[in-house]
Amino acid sequence: MKQQHAMVGTRLPKNLVKELERIEAAEHTDRSTTVRNLLTSAIQQWNLDYYARQYAQGRLSMAKSAEGAGVTLWEFQAYVRAHKLPAQYDTEEFAHDLKTIEHILQ
Repeated sequence: MKQQHAMVGTRLPKNLVKELERIEAAEHTDRSTTVRNLLTSAIQQWNLDYYARQYAQGRLSMAKSAEGAGVTLWEFQAYVRAHKLPAQYDTEEFAHDLKTIEHILQ
């Protein structure tokens, strides 16, 4: 299936354009590829940060947060641990996560 694209334009400060040019030269990529790669990376990081905050505030379970962030449960646990976020984990969530793991392993 062919991926659909949309054109997005924006004005950037000169210092950001210089940074883009530096990255383009280092990565041997064109402007579109460089911006697309950086934006993809930034969105992935934003999702991880956002869902980690939701988890830390008790709004979402660890499993739902990992799913929303687009990472595995193990990757999300490592992120939470590395950022010293407070655990929001009770026996009900443990049972849910255990069922999710069992489902994945079947």
